[in-house]
Amino acid sequence: MRAAVAQTMRADESVYRFNGFVTVGVPLLAIFLRVFLPIRFHFFSWFELPLLVVIYFAMARRNQVAGLMTGAIIGLVQDSLTQLPIGIYGLANTIVGYGASSLSVKIDTDNPGSRALITFGFYLLHQFIYIAVARGMVRLDLQWQWHRVLLIGLVNAALAIVLFSVLDRFREKM
Repeated sequence: MRAAVAQTMRADESVYRFNGFVTVGVPLLAIFLRVFLPIRFHFFSWFELPLLVVIYFAMARRNQVAGLMTGAIIGLVQDSLTQLPIGIYGLANTIVGYGASSLSVKIDTDNPGSRALITFGFYLLHQFIYIAVARGMVRLDLQWQWHRVLLIGLVNAALAIVLFSVLDRFREKM
């Protein structure tokens, strides 16, 4: 029995914290860039920076409550800057934040390959939840476009590798 438990434990279960400027400034910058850059530069609409920030902070903190709160707050602020009903991004980001923090306890999230796969998977989950809530609860007419979702997921996974390595410089071990 002990051998089975020992095999499931990770050798490095570091929990990180961030100073207040990073905790507040990075999500606000991500939301600002996500909302205002696509107005002038349409290709920036592919980058889901707030979602990437939710995933990163949730994985770094390794705390489910902190992960879901981070997702909820970032999602609701993002919702408040769109013309859509408030709560669509909030709900999707909350679930992703909880899932990312739960998963980070089980696997190595400092490896660039695992970060890319995790981001890709959570992007797909985020899109599924977003479309399900938008269509089922808010009655928006959105269509699931597999080729587009997969391509944008890959783009965000590649961006996550770079963004997460930059954000690693701001983390402090607890």
